[in-house]
Amino acid sequence: MVNVRVILVGTTHPGNIGAAARAMKNMGFSDLVLVNPRFFPHEDATARASGAEDVLKTARVVSTLADAVADCTFVAGASARSRAIEWPSFAPRECAARILEEKSDSHAAIVFGPENSGLKNEDLDRCNVLLTIPTDPTFCSLNIAMAVQVICYELRVAGFLAPDPAEPESSPATGAELEHFYDHLESVLATSGFLRLDEPRLLMRRLRRLFTKAEMDKNEINIMRGILKALAPATKDRTPND
Repeated sequence: MVNVRVILVGTTHPGNIGAAARAMKNMGFSDLVLVNPRFFPHEDATARASGAEDVLKTARVVSTLADAVADCTFVAGASARSRAIEWPSFAPRECAARILEEKSDSHAAIVFGPENSGLKNEDLDRCNVLLTIPTDPTFCSLNIAMAVQVICYELRVAGFLAPDPAEPESSPATGAELEHFYDHLESVLATSGFLRLDEPRLLMRRLRRLFTKAEMDKNEINIMRGILKALAPATKDRTPND
């Protein structure tokens, strides 16, 4: 995975730093950099971290945004304000997808500005894109920790929650394998008394149709044969040679 860094610039309330750390840890992120925080370390930050104290302990404090992003290949500046100069703008989901395009050993950063003023244009000069969380236009102000939570959630969904690599697909069962299975099934059903060979009542034909619809592969056939052997081991020797 691309290493994703959260950068908080000029944070004035230490509690917001702790809450942001908690939001990061909720989503599996830990790389936190603070640019000129007003108060840090601080007991309010620790209290609001509520279990994410390890993120605070490893957080780095630097004096400039340039220092914070010096090793980053992609930087997104989060802001609710539009800018006079047209700026490449992404929503969180689009930004998450873009970050995942970076090489696996790269560093990407999401930058958040001070609570009252947000990022300055000089800060955005250090960013590749503007990141805007879609909100109700009549009330678009988000607490920093809320914004961090939204962005980290989208990153997690985009990458950290990607489906596990699928198991190698098994080849479809052959006609011979299916016939061995049906013979085995019929033998077990007859031995159990469920199937009366003198009055089959089309049961085996219906079961064939049922399993045909399932389109079983080799692994699934083996599972079914294993179940049959476990349920009626005495019938093992009565099945056709495999």
